[in-house]
Amino acid sequence: MSERAPRTAIVTGASSGIGAAIARALGELGWSVALGARRVGRLETVAHEVAKAGGRAAALALDLAEPASIDAFFDACECTFGPADVLVNNAGVCVPGLLHEVTAAELQCEIATNLVGPALLARRMIASLRARNAAGDLVFISSENVSVPRPFQPGYTASKWGLEGLARTLRLELDGTGIRSTIVRPGPTFPTEFASGWDALIVKRLLETWQALGIQRHLRWMPADSVAQAVVGVVTAPAGTRFELVALGPEAPARLRIEGASE
Repeated sequence: MSERAPRTAIVTGASSGIGAAIARALGELGWSVALGARRVGRLETVAHEVAKAGGRAAALALDLAEPASIDAFFDACECTFGPADVLVNNAGVCVPGLLHEVTAAELQCEIATNLVGPALLARRMIASLRARNAAGDLVFISSENVSVPRPFQPGYTASKWGLEGLARTLRLELDGTGIRSTIVRPGPTFPTEFASGWDALIVKRLLETWQALGIQRHLRWMPADSVAQAVVGVVTAPAGTRFELVALGPEAPARLRIEGASE
């Protein structure tokens, strides 16, 4: 099967933002896409968009913080579309606050959703691919926080570091099997619902802190479609080609351009 032939993919966190953009982009390839998230009603809308783009989609409930939900979701994916070829671990949550300000339950939810859940889902995917001696792709959507840690996001940053460690370990474990493990690391992206529900005061605190530390150089964003196209490039690359890390981010505004002496 050629890399451009229709395949079956699983996309988590597909109810909005980056996940929804990835699902639509895979739909444009004519793929079947199993959409996972807690908000099934929102998934139904994305499923319609995937079908309109030329693919097939199923909206399936998934709570990555619950192992039983992960198994039920994976079983439902296989019952709906048959064995999957591609897993895009995109879902993630962030509770803003300094470490001593967030609750133990909030911290545990971040680690479970952003790291443990994706690991358990990848475990099911790898077992399925290996049992069939099939090639496939595991894509882990990370964050710029791994290269530029941000105060007020300790659990999110730590879990994304862990996710990249998992992806790198799997790259070694799967080398030579035809199963690729790739990190896609986006910077600031819009529109997403990543910060929906955050208190305005804490947003002000974290932005002021990031700017004071030189972390947030500007407030430019890139579209979610940019991340989606990066994922498409990874999963449609010719067999025998592997990516280790695809890092992308928004371009700075013209006012921050460094002027050369000849300009």
